[in-house]
Amino acid sequence: MTAPVFLVESLAHVRAGGTVTVDGPEGRHAVSVRRLRVGEEVVLTDGQGAGAYGTVAAAEGKDRLTVAVAELRTEEAPDPTITVVQALPKGDRGELAVETMTETGVDAIVPWPAARCVTQWKGERAAKALGKWRATAREAGKQSRRLIFPEVADPLSTKQVAALLADADFAAVLHEEGSAPLATAELPVTGRIVLVVGPEGGVSPEELVLFAEAGARPYRLGRTVLRTSTAGTAATALLLGRTGRWS
Repeated sequence: MTAPVFLVESLAHVRAGGTVTVDGPEGRHAVSVRRLRVGEEVVLTDGQGAGAYGTVAAAEGKDRLTVAVAELRTEEAPDPTITVVQALPKGDRGELAVETMTETGVDAIVPWPAARCVTQWKGERAAKALGKWRATAREAGKQSRRLIFPEVADPLSTKQVAALLADADFAAVLHEEGSAPLATAELPVTGRIVLVVGPEGGVSPEELVLFAEAGARPYRLGRTVLRTSTAGTAATALLLGRTGRWS
């Protein structure tokens, strides 16, 4: 069984041979839910590239875990980075998209209320939905044993997405009518890749024009049409393989 991963605020002052105390929600999950015992292996991470590998030294009360650190590791920032602009899906499919993209290896996710989205985030619903996406990314990052968790940004308007695309080293819109396959696109060796995944109803003509003006061409993934909740994951996997980040 692989060692469970727990998120801590910082590992900046931790040294091999020392100890780290995990409390709060993470400590409660370790002690009361996972019921970890002395001697079991665990991994701690700050979600920003630092990891501490060790064993449980003590489990106290309902939410206090002490970890004896045997080894420290760091993960370098990925290059090129992959950002997916995700149109808001219906129901819990947004969380599914965030979960699978995180497990696959995406670096950033940007919620986008596209013109043809059935779901729209407003008021308290927006804050709650964004919180769910961020919690999903955090838990999926732990489950997939990442040391760098993806950022889930605040929602961007279509004009803001266009500005993001204009600043990218490679920008693309996943579209079933794209003339070129993403599998043959010329990708940068370094920098930032930004992909737009539209809603079930598709990216509107006006949005396509605006994104084209920002330098984002339409590309297709393959012969089949994927749902908005799975297209970003498939595209991320393709790009991770093509850029050498999976080698």
